[in-house]
This record gives sequence, structure tokens and C-alpha cells, in this order.
Amino acid sequence: MIDARTWTFDYGFDPKMGEAIGRISERAQGILLGRTTYEMFEPAWSPRTVEDDPGAPFFNDTVKYVVSGTLASPTWRNSELIGPYDPAAIRRLKGEVDGGQYVSGSSTLVRAMLADGLVDELHLFVFPLTRRPGPRLFSEGAALSKLSLVACEPYENGVVYFAYRPKL
Repeated sequence: MIDARTWTFDYGFDPKMGEAIGRISERAQGILLGRTTYEMFEPAWSPRTVEDDPGAPFFNDTVKYVVSGTLASPTWRNSELIGPYDPAAIRRLKGEVDGGQYVSGSSTLVRAMLADGLVDELHLFVFPLTRRPGPRLFSEGAALSKLSLVACEPYENGVVYFAYRPKL
């Protein structure tokens, strides 16, 4: 999500969207988050159990790597601070951790990773509405990126899931 999720509430959450997120997250061995998303996710996910939400074990048990130059010490269990954004640190992390890194939200981090060629797959849930000015995934002036479609799933609520890989 690139902006506050409140505008998505009108569409509900199709269970098949959860299945898609489950397929994405089951391949990940780590979660990479920017500070803002980390600070939103910690109070939302840390008290949840599998009975509350089937995604809770993934978010609570998986190691979370936090990219931040201002967070002093992460308090959510299994969290590691990797410092301010540094493409070399992200490359090292990708090489050291088996499996992929799951990134949710963290638009500033994702934009930087896209610019530095560090995104292996891009998973987008597109909602059927237009937005006025606000945050964008691809910032003004971003370099042209060609993508290959890997998956596309429409849902009953009008949302469409797209998965892309950078075209080499």
C-alpha cells in the first residue's frame, strides 16, 4: 500500500487476497520494513495469534529487518535494526538470508530499492478507484523500468493482484 489503507475499507478483504499474500509470504525468510511501516505494524501484529489472523505467525515469528536512521532500538520480537538505507547493506542481507525478503508498505524503502535494482518481484493489489495527488509508488522522474507480468488475479471486490519481475 502506498498510502493510508482507510480508502481500501470500502472494498473489503476477499479471502483470495489472503491466499495470494500467503503464497507470497510463505517463500520469504525475512521481512524488510522501513521505520514508519515497522511502527504501524508492531502494535497491529504483535498481540495477534493464529486464532486472530492466519498471517500472525509469519509477522511475529519471522525476523524483521528494519531500515531506519532514527529508530533507536526495535522492540518487536525477532527484529533487527540494519541502519539507514544503504544499497550495499540490502545486497548483503539478500545474500546472507536464504529465501526472499517480504516488504509490505514501506514506500520510501521500495522506491529506493527500485531505483537501485534491488527488487526481484513487485506484488501490487490495485483497487478500483482513482486518487487525487498523493504518494506514488513510482516517483516523478524515476527511471524507466520494464517489467514482466508473472501473475494476475482479479477478485470479486474489484481489486486486481499483479505480480511483476524486472525485465532484464
